[in-house]
Amino acid sequence: MSEIERGFPESEYRARTERAQALMAEQDLAALLVMTEPEVRYFTGYLTRFWESPTRPWFLVVPAAGKPIAVIPAIGADLMGKTWLTDMRTWSAPAPQDDGVTLLADCLREVCGSEGRVGVPMGPETCLRMPLVDFKRVQDAAPSLRFEDATAIVQALCRVKSPAEIEKVREICRIGGRAFDRMREIAGTGRPLSAVFRDFQIALLQEGADWVPYLAGGAGPGGYGDVISPPSDAPLRPGDVLMLDTGALRDGYFCDFDRNYAIGQASDEAKRAYETLYAATDAGLALARPGVTCADLHRAMLAVIAKAGGGESEVGRMGHGLGMRLTEWPSVMAGDETPLEPGMVMTLEPGLEIAPGRIMVHEENLVVLDEGCALLSPRAAAELPVLA
Repeated sequence: MSEIERGFPESEYRARTERAQALMAEQDLAALLVMTEPEVRYFTGYLTRFWESPTRPWFLVVPAAGKPIAVIPAIGADLMGKTWLTDMRTWSAPAPQDDGVTLLADCLREVCGSEGRVGVPMGPETCLRMPLVDFKRVQDAAPSLRFEDATAIVQALCRVKSPAEIEKVREICRIGGRAFDRMREIAGTGRPLSAVFRDFQIALLQEGADWVPYLAGGAGPGGYGDVISPPSDAPLRPGDVLMLDTGALRDGYFCDFDRNYAIGQASDEAKRAYETLYAATDAGLALARPGVTCADLHRAMLAVIAKAGGGESEVGRMGHGLGMRLTEWPSVMAGDETPLEPGMVMTLEPGLEIAPGRIMVHEENLVVLDEGCALLSPRAAAELPVLA
């Protein structure tokens, strides 16, 4: 199994916090307030599946200097106490009448002084993980504070991964690759798609994944209708194309790549679609390097698809950032002029429409280097694999 050490040393979290504080200074913020699982974990290493429960809010305040302050329900105090943080303020939750509102407002006033600006992620791919009415109560309890959009800070922090983070993604990609290597024992003619999904998740866990929050895919004659459906109990039939797209986790970091297979036999049409997507991915990999934009990658892959006579699928983009979240900003799509930087972890995911109601997609994971890029996912077969 894995030899990659779990977690990070305190120096990793200290460096993340100091980087955030430098960006906060540029925006003249006295504090940064975050409350989603990846944001809290980014600064603390606080890893738990308890976030599946929406009942309790969790807050982290990053001051202009010094360690972050956790304002959290008491049920999380023991685990948070095992992180590098030393200042925790807790309450017995749930408490709908005052679910951390007073504690959070007091903390913000203490950190910011009589006046100050508090950054809160408010833009695309962010969410307020507390009742909106409670957020207004916090604002009313600290009327001298100004709440500003800190989306750009959060994006800048998560966009570029540290070497240790990249190794986490590389490891879960290895695990995903080993599970895909077992597809011949998992899928074949007559097997229900639902059984394939279950057995593939078991394989991921056996190969070292901690859990599998995301697994989607599809199967159909010569292609499939979408890339997000849960499985049906329909058996696989000769001529079907099967696709599995996994977002497995190890130590809090995702892989996100897919693989396509023909069942019994592959039609010429399916083979051509696969070859086109493989070539489109190659074009993206050849172009990916610092300074190239996400829109450049999209154009390069789309040109290969168009030259082969294919139509772009309506998925909406051809890749995205990857890390603590299954999908992170930015998007590989027309109009996203975000330049690549060394340390960015991205997916390339070209897709095409084979015929009305039939598509095919292909996805790989990569890291941007000082020059060029390197695959993190093991490269798919150059030709569409056929499962008996």
